[in-house]
Amino acid sequence: MAWGRQLLLALALALAVPVPSAVVALFTPGAAQAALPMTATEREWLHARVDGRTLPDPRTASPAEVAAFFAGLPVTESARLVERFPAVVGNLDGVPIALRYAANDRTMRTSEARFSAWAGEGRQMLAFDLRSGGRLAEVFGDLASADRVAVVVPGVGTTAYNFDRAGPAHPYRPVRVAGQELYEQMRAESPQEHVAVVAWLGYRPPPDLGRGAAREELARAGATALDRFVAGLTAVRPGVRVAVVGHSYGSVVAGLSAHGLPSAVTDVAVVGSPGMGADTVRGLRTWARVWAGCAPGDWIQDVPDVQVLGVGHGTAPVDPEFGARVFSTAGVHAHDEYFRPGTTSLRNLAAIALGRPDSVALTR
Repeated sequence: MAWGRQLLLALALALAVPVPSAVVALFTPGAAQAALPMTATEREWLHARVDGRTLPDPRTASPAEVAAFFAGLPVTESARLVERFPAVVGNLDGVPIALRYAANDRTMRTSEARFSAWAGEGRQMLAFDLRSGGRLAEVFGDLASADRVAVVVPGVGTTAYNFDRAGPAHPYRPVRVAGQELYEQMRAESPQEHVAVVAWLGYRPPPDLGRGAAREELARAGATALDRFVAGLTAVRPGVRVAVVGHSYGSVVAGLSAHGLPSAVTDVAVVGSPGMGADTVRGLRTWARVWAGCAPGDWIQDVPDVQVLGVGHGTAPVDPEFGARVFSTAGVHAHDEYFRPGTTSLRNLAAIALGRPDSVALTR
């Protein structure tokens, strides 16, 4: 059986003698992924006062606490914080949406040329931080009025510098393209509904298909960030309903975050997934509907679906034993095509994001 061969392969890697150094490195746990180092601006923020009150600590204040703080500020004071601390306000979960847009616009205008051009294009950035590969979040649609919001989580190799850059061989690989295509499909399916999509690069993905991609350390840090980000959305938009969509290694992030996501998250969907960090849907510990799709020609299906000594991401979500709702990806022929217009995959993802489970074409 396929799973038996995969298990034997993983055990052989784990127990082989003599053990090559590369294998030792693979099975050695990585360091915990710490938060980005505190900047001078953040330290200044912590010492600032507004009406005699301290500002919320970006490291410890919950999104709900941040939202409550800003809700009590006069408009003039909020504007001053945007002017004085744009890099903090623009990336602080729980800050009102319009303030984050304005703050990140200010930061982009003083950034390097390619990013300063984004400000002139009127792009809606809910996060903008170029440190350590970049932490970006771009919104399509009117997030302030949306009833349904989808958050797209990308995988290996995504950085601020290829966030929106598509090559001719992989036109649908950039997360910005995926987010935009999903938004357009949702609008096409339900033109009267208020929807928005966030292309979310709020974590540091593995740079390549090496050791980092085989392990969970980066995904666990990403899951913590994703939980906080979505909590920030629901803090400023209490009635919104959210779907999380993870692609490739981003599906590991989605899986590990599932139990910590707010109850506003109704659906978690993954495509081209190597695993979600669990062997069953029950192991995800979520009340959300869990969906999975994988194209027959996707190379990800050759990844062993086991976890041994910290290597691997568990049972493939499309495996019947996992228990996800498996949907059709007809029209997809490669790992980067799940958001390609005209595919059943994109139509299904739009239906999931719209909260319409009965409209999803299942494979079983």
